Amino acid sequence: MKLDKRILQSIRALPPFPATVRKVMALAGDPDSSHTELAAVIRLDQAITANVLRICNSAFFGLRRPVDNVGDAILHMGKKNVLRAVMAAGLSRYFRTARGYDVGGRDLWEHAVAVALMSQICAARISIPDDPRLFTAGVLHDIGKMVMGEFVHEAWQRIRALREGQGYSFLEAEEEVLGVNHAALGGEIALMWKFPDEILKAIAFHHRPDQLASGDTVPWVVYLSNQACHVMGIGVGTDALAYRAVGDVAGRFGIKQRDLEDMMARLHHSMREARELVSIVPGPGRNGDA
Repeated sequence: MKLDKRILQSIRALPPFPATVRKVMALAGDPDSSHTELAAVIRLDQAITANVLRICNSAFFGLRRPVDNVGDAILHMGKKNVLRAVMAAGLSRYFRTARGYDVGGRDLWEHAVAVALMSQICAARISIPDDPRLFTAGVLHDIGKMVMGEFVHEAWQRIRALREGQGYSFLEAEEEVLGVNHAALGGEIALMWKFPDEILKAIAFHHRPDQLASGDTVPWVVYLSNQACHVMGIGVGTDALAYRAVGDVAGRFGIKQRDLEDMMARLHHSMREARELVSIVPGPGRNGDA
């Protein structure tokens, strides 16, 4: 993909993907890895260790006694929850106010966590394996907005003219004006960070999974979860309801209206419990502004 020079420079200016998070992702997805190996990696990063212990001792996990070391935290939380905590501690730093989308850093982060949790709720509903890729793809699906925000802000009048005057979706207007949309740009960031192909595609096609030739379920689950969070108004900006639907995706998985309502109720409950995940936001500003 050929990107505008300024956009390319902005991608290259992003901090590298945290090495600790990458190692934990690999170990969490390896059924033969041990808790000792996992603890040894996490202990190397003091900030992530501190946040893992804080999250472990939060209401999200409901432990009866406080935990004061990573080894015990892993035993109590399990690999899946350790991955959640490490992802939250390591990745929230990337979420800043995206002016072009009129949404603050905390709201973007809340939306990311909500889509990740909803992806797991959706997976359980349709009885597919609890795949660690779901949480990762859910958290990072909008990472392209962290770069695109400034460019969308600059080009807002032209994007709005296409939206309101010519019936473009937000995604189509971004691509027409800037040469790339935020989802595809997120895929480029995932490529730069050397993510597995499945996660890259889930990010790049989270608004258009129908354009993928492969039958991987992950992009469709992330799409459905993102749509549900938009409808619920969780951490959304001006673009939330300005995308084209790609058909009856809920029906594709045999999910009925009452199932969706139950899944949304479960997410609402999970988000209350996950306040420690959501509260980890970067920067000194209330909205995560740098």
